[in-house]
Amino acid sequence: MHRVSSFGRRNAANAHGRGAARRVVGFIVATLALSASGCDRGDVRLTEADALRAEVTLRSLMAAFERADTALIEDLFWPAATYDDFPNQHTYQGVAEIVGYVTGVHVWADDVVMNVGEVHVTEDGAVAEWLFSAVQTRPMGDRLSVGTGNEVVLNGVTVIELEGERIIRAADYTDAGAMLLQLGGRIEMPDGRTIVLDARE
Repeated sequence: MHRVSSFGRRNAANAHGRGAARRVVGFIVATLALSASGCDRGDVRLTEADALRAEVTLRSLMAAFERADTALIEDLFWPAATYDDFPNQHTYQGVAEIVGYVTGVHVWADDVVMNVGEVHVTEDGAVAEWLFSAVQTRPMGDRLSVGTGNEVVLNGVTVIELEGERIIRAADYTDAGAMLLQLGGRIEMPDGRTIVLDARE
């Protein structure tokens, strides 16, 4: 049995999430260069107002995750918007499905916190790096039938694309495997090894 050594569960989750964050953010922001008056890229000019609007919109989405703010979610997205949940390979279509996804964590968790780090503005949206934490106190649908009381800590990245002042597409990237390990799950590898999270402090 292979244990994921833990200097605490938080460090294990951070190690998983930072790799995804670096890959996604590195690609998207490599050519981004904002100046005080705006940004010229060919025929595209990103003004300070555009950049501020994109950042505020993305930070508002992260706040909606933390508070399960249905009204805010409905205000942020166009009716035809989509939201890609890449860790679970699912796309939510339309505001009603997106509301269910964004507020869904509160069905199984308490003490939900979404700490947003850097926000990188792109020519048609923004990218945020975040640290999520919550305590799993209730069942998680068909994944887990009991509340464990375990804290889950994940690093991840959210990307939004804007049309005008609303989001037309969003996408989340994180490591779902890290969450399952923190909940007490284990991963069985093809060679017979079993990976578990060493929860000893």
